[in-house]
This record gives sequence, structure tokens and C-alpha cells, in this order.
Amino acid sequence: MSGHNKWSTIKRKKGANDAKRSKIFSKIIKEITIAVKESGPDADANPRLRLAIANAKGASMPKDNIERAINKGKDKDGSTFVEYTFEGYLPHGIAAYVECTSDNQQRTVSNVRSIFNKYSGNLGTNGSLSFMFDRKGVFTIPLGDLDQDEFELEMIDAGAEDLEVEESFVTVTTAMEDFGTLMKKLDELAIEPESAELRRIPKDTTTLSLEDSKKVMKIIESFEEDDDVQNVFHNMELTDELVDSM
Repeated sequence: MSGHNKWSTIKRKKGANDAKRSKIFSKIIKEITIAVKESGPDADANPRLRLAIANAKGASMPKDNIERAINKGKDKDGSTFVEYTFEGYLPHGIAAYVECTSDNQQRTVSNVRSIFNKYSGNLGTNGSLSFMFDRKGVFTIPLGDLDQDEFELEMIDAGAEDLEVEESFVTVTTAMEDFGTLMKKLDELAIEPESAELRRIPKDTTTLSLEDSKKVMKIIESFEEDDDVQNVFHNMELTDELVDSM
């Protein structure tokens, strides 16, 4: 199983947990709200909103929740969310890239710094670790009744760099600049992804023992449990042993 698929597998496992599911909904609601404030409530004319709604549907978010998030974004007097990124090292030399969305910068900076400090990490300056990651589009798609050979050809034509099947899903990876093209192709094929996102993929990974990997995952989960944190990317190798233990 590749790193992309392991990442998706872990995400699905977390999504099966009610508390984690609530957190996923919260992240998507923020993304919908920001997308509407940026470019309006028309999903056909707003690619970011269209993507956020697709992820909401993939996460089985109720339609009423989606509509409330859109209306919240249309409210000019409502809270304004701003996106922030933080980069630093966790124990054992693991690089971490934390993406946040917040209406209170001071709170967010304080919380992120506190987690780095609590676990003997080191918060760096913005841009200090960017060179260690590539920005890629990653789509997780249920296989269902797909003709896999035909689907693979369609995806390659749309710019897919890699396709990997695992159990009942296929993970499609593309360059960031081809993300929109591939999303459009899926729309044309009437294929609804379970998730579609831009990830920061590590160029190289660091393999730790199972015990140390679990400790690092605990730190990552501490970040993810913070309401302002949207994503945490890292360069720790997600071994089969680690994925199976989660």
C-alpha cells in the first residue's frame, strides 16, 4: 500500500469515529464558508466551493448542514476566517506542516506553539520546510461498478500521475496544476469522489519504530483535535504495522 493510500485509510478509520466525524464536518463547514466569502455561493462558478461540497457529500454530511454553511458564508456580518500555516519539527526529526483556519490569530498561534512545546517539538518559520513537500491533488474514489481499465485511461488523459487500488477504493494522484482538470473530468463522468484535496506529500519519509511512530501520531492527533487545525502533513513513513494498529 502506498503512502497516499495509507493516508486515506487512516482518514477513513478516523471518519468512522463519531467524535472524529464531527471534527471532519467542522473542517468542511469552515472550507465551505471561506469558499462562499471568497467567490460567492454559486458552486458552478466557484471551484473551491464545488470541491468543498463534494467533500461534504463524500463525508455523508447532511444537506441541511451544507446549506447552513453556505448561508453562513453569505452573511457579511459573520465571522471572518483566515488561513494560517505553521512548520516545525516533531521528535525524532519528523517534519510537520500544520494548516489552520481561524477567526482569532492570537489563539491559533498560541495553541499550535503550545502543542509543539508540550511534546518537545520545534516551531520554525514559515517556508522553512516547504522544500520537503510537493503539493499534489489526491482523490479517493469508491470503486463501485467502475470499469477500472476504462477509468484508468480517462484519468491518465486528465493528468493523473498515479492510480492505486486498495480494497474498495482507488486513489488518484495528480500534479497541483492538473487538480481542476481532473475534478472536471470526474464531473463529466458523473463520478463522485469520497474526498478530493490538495495534500503536501513528503519527498522523502523517515521510518520509525512502531512505538515511536505511535508517539508521533499522538502528537499529530493533538494538533488535529484543535478546532482551528484543518490539516497536518508530515514526513513520517506510515508503515503497514502502524496503520493496522490504529
